[in-house]
Amino acid sequence: MTACTPENTLDAASVHTVRNWVAQASRLCVLTGAGVSAASGVLTFRDAQTGYWAQFRAEDMASEAGFRANPERVWRWYQHRRELIAAVQPNAAHLALADWARQHPDRMTLVTQNVDGLHQRAGSADVLCLHGDLWQDRWLNRPCPQCNPEVLSDGEPPACPHCGNLRRPGVVWFGEMLPGSVLARAQAAAEACDLLLVVGTAGVVYPAAGLAQLAHRCGRRVVVLNTTATDLDTVADAVLRGPATVSLAAVLAMDDGAGAG
Repeated sequence: MTACTPENTLDAASVHTVRNWVAQASRLCVLTGAGVSAASGVLTFRDAQTGYWAQFRAEDMASEAGFRANPERVWRWYQHRRELIAAVQPNAAHLALADWARQHPDRMTLVTQNVDGLHQRAGSADVLCLHGDLWQDRWLNRPCPQCNPEVLSDGEPPACPHCGNLRRPGVVWFGEMLPGSVLARAQAAAEACDLLLVVGTAGVVYPAAGLAQLAHRCGRRVVVLNTTATDLDTVADAVLRGPATVSLAAVLAMDDGAGAG
């Protein structure tokens, strides 16, 4: 395994190796986690529970049971999170991925554990959001024939005026399954790629972390880019220690004359 030096200093030889792998890859898969959005100032779920919100358990704010017990409070919590994230901007890591994909059509599959929508705001298209999308809502219960997201009663949360079905945030809560079709596409991309970049995630949340294991079993190259050691370093062909804003910009640079892709 190729490794870089610690203390967020990228080793030039390791970067050059990974850049060559990127350039040679006809199919690139990228899995991103919270570390990619950290430089934008996006707080993790628990870190955002400050002030008034610190008194509540994360499980009560991110579970179906917690929502059913107090839908108004949970709805307001997610509105608070939306306000926090609306105030930040995509960073160099988000932009590097979007720029590379734009200049290399149909070669990248971008998979994210993040729900903040910053990849999309940076210009990335068809992002596979494993844990859902904070900016989308869905019905809490099976919709009735008259349930229409465009026609809702006032309230927090809004509801169907006919049956009272509540709207809930379109994120994956504790105890819920990941969206099946999204996970299947992500697994297919990990199996078929030439190179998988794992960026800004500790590799402890499954099934997302299982994508790296899957790619490794299929004989694909895996590169981990993170500020600290991760549980996926053991299956990586290379590890780059550094913030995503630096490491992604380095390995996705397109002006070094690396091997043709």
